[in-house]
Amino acid sequence: MTRRHLIALAGLGSLAVLLGAFGFQYIGGLAPCAMCLWQRWPHAAAIAIGALGAALPHAAIAALGALSMAVNAGIALLHTGVERGWWTLNLSCTGGSEDLGSMSMADLLNPEIGSGIVMCDEVAWEMFGLSMASWNGIACLVLMGIWIAAARARAAA
Repeated sequence: MTRRHLIALAGLGSLAVLLGAFGFQYIGGLAPCAMCLWQRWPHAAAIAIGALGAALPHAAIAALGALSMAVNAGIALLHTGVERGWWTLNLSCTGGSEDLGSMSMADLLNPEIGSGIVMCDEVAWEMFGLSMASWNGIACLVLMGIWIAAARARAAA
């Protein structure tokens, strides 16, 4: 495959993952936590990088795509660790922030406020023992490999 094809494949891969996340949210009713939202940004960047790289298939553009997936894999690992209790973070989405600590009991029990809080340390969905964050991390590593292959591939279209 040429660099242009690999870049397009990697960009479309991020598009598929992002559409899947939106599907879980809007069709499946699984609201994302803050860390889930963090993982969407590198995919959005990879889609834009993929569009640019499909037009200008340069190795440096492919390297940027690989970097975006490396960052995303790191966020996914961080999130997986929080979900599994390997480490804790002082974030409002893990109950460790003063944002939640300063809320009154009435606020915490208010269904309009409480429904907007999605905890990052709770697994909302899993398959084969892996959470969505874990599956995203795996997808990011695969996509990073495609981006790296694109950077190393011949540039001819």
